[in-house]
Amino acid sequence: MPTDGRHARRRSPWPIALGAGILAVVLVAGIMVYASMRTKERGVFKGSEVATKAPTQPAPQLSEPPALDNWPRWGVTHTQYSADNEPQDVAEQARGVLGRVPMLQNQHIMGWGVGNPEPSPGQYNFVDLDRRLTFMASSRAVPVITLCCAPDWMKGGQAGRTDWSKNHTVAPEREHFDDFAALAARVAKQYPTVKHYMVWNEFKGFWDPATNRWDAEAYTEMYNKVYTALKKVNKDIQVGGPYVSIGSSVRTQGPPSELSGPWGTVDQRALDAVKYWIQHKKGADFIVVDGASMTNDRGNVPDDFAAQGKFSAITTWLRQESDDLPVWWAEWYVEPDNSQWSEDKRTAVQATALMEFAKSGVTTALYWNPQMKGEGECAGCLWAPKVGGEMPMAGLLSGFTKWFPAGVEVQDVRSSDPKVKAMGQASQVVMVNTSDQDVTATVDGRQVTLKPYEIKWSGRGGA
Repeated sequence: MPTDGRHARRRSPWPIALGAGILAVVLVAGIMVYASMRTKERGVFKGSEVATKAPTQPAPQLSEPPALDNWPRWGVTHTQYSADNEPQDVAEQARGVLGRVPMLQNQHIMGWGVGNPEPSPGQYNFVDLDRRLTFMASSRAVPVITLCCAPDWMKGGQAGRTDWSKNHTVAPEREHFDDFAALAARVAKQYPTVKHYMVWNEFKGFWDPATNRWDAEAYTEMYNKVYTALKKVNKDIQVGGPYVSIGSSVRTQGPPSELSGPWGTVDQRALDAVKYWIQHKKGADFIVVDGASMTNDRGNVPDDFAAQGKFSAITTWLRQESDDLPVWWAEWYVEPDNSQWSEDKRTAVQATALMEFAKSGVTTALYWNPQMKGEGECAGCLWAPKVGGEMPMAGLLSGFTKWFPAGVEVQDVRSSDPKVKAMGQASQVVMVNTSDQDVTATVDGRQVTLKPYEIKWSGRGGA
């Protein structure tokens, strides 16, 4: 279960003694206890990286995002290692992979490849963010920024220092919500071409162990301040939350749930957090969640492919509860730990997940790109790290971005064999073999043979 990551202000537990001798002993003991507590606090929030003052430089001149007829729907999130960490020739390949069909590209403001944007109050360092946003613009991105995480001094740590071991687990303290909103506004001014912002990431640091639930009240208070600050910078900026992770299990965990299916039972505490945010937000242009097809206690149920129906069920629930706000999936995951899947199976399961997103009316789905630092096998990556070469997931994302943007009408496609899943639009059909054997089937009126876990695209309607 997540931890709240907060650091309470501690006081010495020792009472005031009446006798002078006892008082002296108590004072010494109290000082020692207090010192040990302070040491423990510093140990919890180490602040090991000392910030160096970045040279003052103008904001980058980023080209405007490409003009597109439809919202792309599909995209990627840059993580710790991405194209800007690659040799020049590999970076150029990555630029081509991401830009051949313009898609959404998302970057966090702290962590996941970039440093602390405000190491001390009023001291900004956008060097890493500038580099990532510049690459995104050069690869024809429709840019998105995730407003997470927060500088240490907003979370009980030291100004001028960054404890990366705690970066992803600690939320800003309430007295610094205004400071975080001001940082969000400063980021928006730095990058005027970015018009879409997600607020925070997976409710990190907002778990309340005392009540065994999410502290949606605190998150929503912070969200509302950020929302207001961003709209003051530019009323056309689009803002969304709550970006909570929606988990499921085979056995009910916590209170009874209002959402379940053959893929498991959703944790009601996550749904309650979403509902609170919907009811108390100051405003929102879209609703954001993330999650996995796997249950917390038994992996994918009833099987790896059927489990992807969870995404459609949650999307339908979100649209109903939010009065049909556009639904964004900031992250999604389909593969159990230690699965030993082949790249073909991995990509096939991903294809069925993308089908569920499109059929259920998801507006945006961002793929968490798992690029690595060095050479080697990189499961689910878009390109081979350090050596280049396109990976299968890149082609899948490009195909869905081209043929299934948010404005297209998704059509059901008949398949004579249930092992072949298919989906279409007026000009194109995508089909995937969900079995580990060759399958011959009639799909959309044509006979096709697909190899194990093969994904195939086929024109239709004279295209």
